[in-house]
Amino acid sequence: MSIELHIELTDPDGAEAQALLAQLGATLATITGSSGAASFDAEDVRVARAGFALGRAGNGVAVACGALRPLEPGVAELKRMFAAPGTKGAGAALLAFLERKATAWGYEQIWLETRRVNTRAIAFYERHGYRVIPNFGRYVGRPEAVCLGKRLPPLIRSHRDVWRTTA
Repeated sequence: MSIELHIELTDPDGAEAQALLAQLGATLATITGSSGAASFDAEDVRVARAGFALGRAGNGVAVACGALRPLEPGVAELKRMFAAPGTKGAGAALLAFLERKATAWGYEQIWLETRRVNTRAIAFYERHGYRVIPNFGRYVGRPEAVCLGKRLPPLIRSHRDVWRTTA
């Protein structure tokens, strides 16, 4: 059964965000041996065309998070994606929200990194159109890392002045 999710941009230092980031860190430490916390700086999502998203279930409980930060012209980096266990559909809904934000902010692509041993994450991203790309930035020369990317659909403007993306 899928979950109803209410998503908004928020401060990554808030209590709910910190609780989810701690769950993510513990999960990653179990899978990869590292929490990955050192690769995320909250200041990176406090700049223009960046943000930290929090998804709450219908009962108001925070169950998913993720962030976008500028990486290079036209490219946003996806960071700290997490959906709590038992929240089927929350990760996909949060990813779609962040992709729409990236498109609205003018990005053409989203890139991300995960560890090769995190096969569940790799499969999730591949199901959502991400493909393996050459390792970038701090991940170049790191064989334990795998980078994925997705080209975003262009933003078009309708006759009603409403923004939407092409399918």
